[in-house]
Amino acid sequence: MNPQYDGWLKSGHRHTATCVECHLPHTGIAKWAAKAEHGFRHSLAFTLQNFKEPIEITPRDRDMVRVNCVRCHEALVHAILDTAGSPRGRLDCLHCHAGAGHGAGG
Repeated sequence: MNPQYDGWLKSGHRHTATCVECHLPHTGIAKWAAKAEHGFRHSLAFTLQNFKEPIEITPRDRDMVRVNCVRCHEALVHAILDTAGSPRGRLDCLHCHAGAGHGAGG
C-alpha cells in the first residue's frame, strides 16, 4: 500500500478525501459491513502472505469507488450520467481517471 499512499499524498484529493471516503460506502450498515469485510480480507492476506503485488482493486471495491466518485462529483458529471446508453450511476470513472486520488494528476 505504500505506493498508493505516497500517490495519494501527491494528489489533489489529499486535501478533500480520505481513503475511507473513496473506498467505503458513505453511510449506514453498508459502510460497517464493508469495513468488516475489508478488515477480514486484508488481515487474512497479510497473515497468509498471499496478497497480490501490485495491489489490485476488486470489482466490488471498484464499484464502491465509482459510486463515491459520482457522489462527490455529481454536479460536474450530471450531463454524462444522463446520456443515452449510459445507465445512471454506471459510469466507470476509473476507465479514464485510473490515477485519480493516487497520483499527481488526481
